[in-house]
Amino acid sequence: MGRFRNGAYLLLLALILIITGCSSNVSNEKTASAAGKKTTGLSADEISNEAFKDLFPLQYNSYKKNEKMEDTTYGGSVKRSKYDADKEPLLPILFNGYGFATEYNEERGHTYALEDIRNVKRITDKSVGSCYTCKSTAVPKMIEEMGDSYWGANFNKDIWPKGVEMGHSPIGCSDCHDPKTMDLRVTRPSFYKALEAKGVDTSNPTKNDMRSYVCGQCHVEYYFAADTSEVTFPWTKGFKPEEMYEYYSTIAKEKGFEKDWISNISGTPMLKSQHPEYETHSSGTHGKANVSCADCHMPYERVDGKRKITSHWWTSPLKTMQTSCGQCHGDRDLDKLKDRVLEIQEANVSALHEAQDISTTSHYYVNKMITSGVSQDKIKQAQEFVRKGQWFWDIVAAENSAGFHNPQGSMDSLRESGVQSNKAIRLATEELVKKGVNMEELDKEIEKVKKAVLDEKVNDKKKDAAVNSYFPAQAPVVPVVPKK
Repeated sequence: MGRFRNGAYLLLLALILIITGCSSNVSNEKTASAAGKKTTGLSADEISNEAFKDLFPLQYNSYKKNEKMEDTTYGGSVKRSKYDADKEPLLPILFNGYGFATEYNEERGHTYALEDIRNVKRITDKSVGSCYTCKSTAVPKMIEEMGDSYWGANFNKDIWPKGVEMGHSPIGCSDCHDPKTMDLRVTRPSFYKALEAKGVDTSNPTKNDMRSYVCGQCHVEYYFAADTSEVTFPWTKGFKPEEMYEYYSTIAKEKGFEKDWISNISGTPMLKSQHPEYETHSSGTHGKANVSCADCHMPYERVDGKRKITSHWWTSPLKTMQTSCGQCHGDRDLDKLKDRVLEIQEANVSALHEAQDISTTSHYYVNKMITSGVSQDKIKQAQEFVRKGQWFWDIVAAENSAGFHNPQGSMDSLRESGVQSNKAIRLATEELVKKGVNMEELDKEIEKVKKAVLDEKVNDKKKDAAVNSYFPAQAPVVPVVPKK
C-alpha cells in the first residue's frame, strides 16, 4: 500500500512538472509575442495616405473629415482671403513689398495642403524647398536623399516634380507615424534641432510629449537660414514673443539673417511670424499643465457604437467639447465654458485689430519722415519701433487660436505692439512738426489710403492701392524668398 502511494505520488509529481513545463513554454511564447511589435506590413518608406485606409478604416474616416469646409467666427476651414473686410483688411499694407500682400488666405484642413501651396501666388520661380517642408508626406524621404541641398532647391523645378514622382500625399499618416509600427515620430529635423539647442533632452520623449511634438514640428514660428534656406526655429532664448525677438536681433543676425523683407511703405526691415501654436500653447495654462495638443484637438471618441479611437479630425475643440474639454472639465458646465472661450477670443481679436491699425499708421508716419527729409538716425530709430510693433502684433495674428492658447500672453503681446507702434508715431510726430508738416492733413491722408485698400475689389491689387503720390513706395519689391 505504501509502495503504491509512493508510486502514485511520483507519477503525480511527474505530471505536475510536465504541465508546469508546458505552461511555462506557452507563457514564454506569449511574452515573446507581446515583446515583438506588431507590424502593419507596410514599407518603412510608405508615404501614401491611401495605403493606411484598409488597415485603419476608423481613423482614416476620421481623417477624411478634414475635407469638410466650414466658416467660423474666428477661423474656420473655408478658403477665404484674410483681406476680407471682416477679417484683417489692412494686411496688404502691413506686408507691402512681400508675398503675403499678394495672397494670404485663411487656413483650411490639412488635406488641402498640397493643393493650396501649389496654387498660392506667393510661390514663385524663386521659391525654395523649405516652402514645401510641412505640406507633403514626401519630405522626410526627400531630405534623406538630398541632404541639406533640399532646403535651397528650386520649388517649381526640383522639389514639386520630385514629390509628384514619389507619389506624395498632403499632410497625413506617415508624417506622424512610423508606417511599420505606427509609433508616433517626429519627421521634420528642425524640431529636434531647436529643442536640443534650447537644452531639451529629446532622446527618450514620453508618449504625452509625442502627442504634442508631432504637431509642434510644423505648428511653429520659423525662418529660413541665410546660408542654406534651412527651416530654423528661433527658440534658443525661449518661446515668448520678446525672447524670440531677442533671438532675431542677436543670434539670427550674427548668422546672416536680418529680415524677411523690407516694407514698401516705411522702408523697415521686417519679420514675418508663422503660426506659432506650439510656442504659444507651451507658455499658456494648458501647456504648463502638461495638456498635450492631441488631448484637445484629437480627443478619444467612440465610433461604430463601441470602439474608442483617437480622432484624426484636427479641428477646434469647440466642435467636440464633450470628448475634448469634457474629459477634464466634466460635461455639466460645457455651455459656460464655451461662452468663456468665446469671450477670451473676442477680447483678443478686438485688441488684435486695434494693434493692427496702430501698426499700419506707424508705417505711414515713417514714410512721411523719409519724404520730409528727417535725419537717417531718427528714421532708423522709428523703423525699429515699427518692426517691434508689427512683430508683437503678428505673433498673435499668425497664431491660430484667436488668443486662447495663451490668453494673457497674447494680450500682453498686443499691448506691447501698441506701445512700440506708438513710440514710432510719437518720434515721427516730433520730427515732422519740426519740418512743418501739417499733421492733420497727414492723418487724413492715412485714412484715405486705408480706405483705398479696403475699397479695391481685386485682392492682388490691394497692395498697389497702399502707395500713392502722398505715400510713395520706399523699397522696391526685392526677390526675397517668401515663406509659406
